[in-house]
Amino acid sequence: MKLPPLKSRTAALLAVLVPLLGVFIYVLLRSGPLAPIPVTVANVEKRSIAPALFGIGTVAARYTYKIGPTVAGRVQRVDVDVGDKVRAGQMLGEIEPVDLDQRILAQAAAVRRADSSLLAAQAQLRDASARWSFADKQAQRYEKLLQARSVSEEAVAMKRQELRVAEAVLASARAELEVARQERVRNEADSAGLIEQRSNLRLVTPVDGLVVARNADPGTTVVAGQSVVEIIDPVALWIDVRFDQLSAGGLRAGLPAQIQLRSRSGQQQRAHVLRVEPLADAVTEETLAKVVFDTLPEILPPLGELAEVTVALPALPAAPVVPNAAIRRVDGQLGVWLLDDGDLRFAPIKIGATDLDGGVQVREGLTAGDQVVVHSRRPLSARSRIKVVEGRPGVAL
Repeated sequence: MKLPPLKSRTAALLAVLVPLLGVFIYVLLRSGPLAPIPVTVANVEKRSIAPALFGIGTVAARYTYKIGPTVAGRVQRVDVDVGDKVRAGQMLGEIEPVDLDQRILAQAAAVRRADSSLLAAQAQLRDASARWSFADKQAQRYEKLLQARSVSEEAVAMKRQELRVAEAVLASARAELEVARQERVRNEADSAGLIEQRSNLRLVTPVDGLVVARNADPGTTVVAGQSVVEIIDPVALWIDVRFDQLSAGGLRAGLPAQIQLRSRSGQQQRAHVLRVEPLADAVTEETLAKVVFDTLPEILPPLGELAEVTVALPALPAAPVVPNAAIRRVDGQLGVWLLDDGDLRFAPIKIGATDLDGGVQVREGLTAGDQVVVHSRRPLSARSRIKVVEGRPGVAL
């Protein structure tokens, strides 16, 4: 068999390889690593944004009542347990009175004895008053008889002396009566103090509430002021939240907020800032605030549960705004990839506040109308070839 000439075979081979090479290069430039990178772009808008402040807090009771004795003693009984609802004035438990009941009885006897002493002093005063009245009349009668020369001066002097003695006895009776009255007041005060001390051994709740802690059981010795039972007002809950000081500018009472409890994913509760604490945490560099529910959840969250709080800050003046997804960090510098007459250029920027929709305020580096890259399939560089597409690359539309 006679083969074709060499030039003819080379030409035929080139005729096959050149189209294949062209197809390969075309595919390489269109879908391979050298293909343009699909990107989505957005125009820089000049508008006002309402920045958001995010913080982490815990559910806490606004009012907590720690109920315990005013004197040291041993717990005699505790009538409630954690989770019980109580009413104002309800007895929660009692501290062992030891000899307090006997002391109250003894003091009551002392009060009765003081009453008897008071009655005796009053009788003595009446007797002394009668004796003084009689001595006074006798002295006046003898004075008249002396003027009539019917009695001697010695008899008149004796009657005067008897009057002075009666006056002294009357003064002494009055003093004894005052002592008896003061003694009765003192005994009544001591008795009232013992009764008040006895009543303080009864642990009574001052408000309607919910028992959240039982810190002592019967037989436990507690000191004055130590809490035996803790009660909260379940309808007065708030979030004790912390915010980063760097972004807490503009935080104030009355701003609207959203509370996301950890146990209730996807269920946000409307709330507002009740107050900003005057003391910040110097160690963690956080600002503290109290956030309250606008409407309490039907099922109350447990105390101490973590909550995510988002506060809407006041709207800022209009400024260039870009999507948060457009911001990149290249060589340690924050900026965006900017389309400038079809060319790709990295533009350093200085950013400001961020809103809940992901918009970021740009303080320097961009103007309204600029086009920036929001998403790209691969990392970009100044030499990257790009292709603007609709929608986010890699996500089916």
